[in-house]
Amino acid sequence: MSVIPLSDAHRRDLSKKIFRRLVPLLCLVYVISFLDRTNIGFAKDRLEVDLGISAAAYGLGAGLFFLTYAACEVPSNLLMRKVGARWWIARIMITWGLLSMAMALVQGEMSFYVLRMLLGAAEAGLFPGVILYFTYWFTREERAKANGFFLLGASIANIVGAPLAGVLLTMDGIGGLFGWQWLFIIEGLPAVVLAFVVLRFLPDSPEKAHWVSNEEAADLRARLDAEEAESVDKDGRHAVAQVLRDVHIIMAIVVYFCHQVAIYAVAYFLPSIIGKDASLSSVQIGLLVMLPWLASGIGALLLPRLATTASRARGLICVALLVMAAGFTVGLLTGPVLGLIGMCFSGFVFWCVNSTIFTFPASRLSGAALAGGIAFVNSCGILGGFVGPYLMGLVESATGNPSSGLWVVVVLLCLGAVLTLFLRQGHESPKRAAPPQTSAAVRG
Repeated sequence: MSVIPLSDAHRRDLSKKIFRRLVPLLCLVYVISFLDRTNIGFAKDRLEVDLGISAAAYGLGAGLFFLTYAACEVPSNLLMRKVGARWWIARIMITWGLLSMAMALVQGEMSFYVLRMLLGAAEAGLFPGVILYFTYWFTREERAKANGFFLLGASIANIVGAPLAGVLLTMDGIGGLFGWQWLFIIEGLPAVVLAFVVLRFLPDSPEKAHWVSNEEAADLRARLDAEEAESVDKDGRHAVAQVLRDVHIIMAIVVYFCHQVAIYAVAYFLPSIIGKDASLSSVQIGLLVMLPWLASGIGALLLPRLATTASRARGLICVALLVMAAGFTVGLLTGPVLGLIGMCFSGFVFWCVNSTIFTFPASRLSGAALAGGIAFVNSCGILGGFVGPYLMGLVESATGNPSSGLWVVVVLLCLGAVLTLFLRQGHESPKRAAPPQTSAAVRG
């Protein structure tokens, strides 16, 4: 059956309506997800004092989350494709919320390890699931913007979570519980509650949304199918096994891995780095930790929308990785004031990579391979979340300085920046592709 194309104005209005209906809710989901994933960064010093968990053990436990997270990503995304986003995302939220609250039951290193691994398995599939979900609703040109607003949730989580954690840690002794126990209980509960909001308001696809007409759904599906046909091989499909043979997807994985090492090294150790000055209270530490994440929120709003073409996406990712490396270097070589400013500059570009890197593998896959491929890229890249905290914990135990491990992070960020220059989207010919337009990406 032929589809009557909508006018450009109608398409723009539809895109705005979809954005308004879906992205704020999913951004809120990611706020709570990132909050529950990283709040142990504020509990680190208290766990050491109250339970004797060392910096190395903490780093290992923080990172173990990502091993089970990575192992469960691909099956989670494939299941979401079968059962629908609404039920599957709600299931993820309920299980991770309950397990996040159960972190209050930690008694020592072993229970810490086990609960972190269970939490990783429970949350697996949320991020790549949403990235896949956006491919049902947004064209390639719109997707980086939607991804960027979704990732804004991580910044909001730290802007709100940092001072909130500082306050919750002062609840020591209330109800016979430590402050860090109240931190896990109070911050885990919203995930369970919000899951029922997702069940009520999140449609599985445009065809199932009561606020999208049949004509609008058909036109959107035709445009997305045309993009898919343009991107994949002549047979119209990539086998999942071919993901491993696509050098551009492998490079995207390495770039994403380097970025994730940096993100989670900072997320889990920044409170300790700032807290080296023993004169600061937990509330003051929380307020200072908030500043780089506030900068990252501003960057998430302004920068991802610039990645409208493949060359601009490359330039944006490359510049972001180099700015992060420079900011961390300033933090390592200067005093606390300039160091925090350097971290804020790094924070400004934190989410340029996450919001843009997935446009490269997504343009080279389709069908079930798209669901499995996006999850595979995220699974491999997110292992940087294991390496970053574990590396930082080992180096801190060896040197007594919680920031020493950032030197390795700086080297990895520079490596990722170089590899970015060679990435290609599925519709690009390597011979004809324009070189990265770094300055254009910055100017927009």
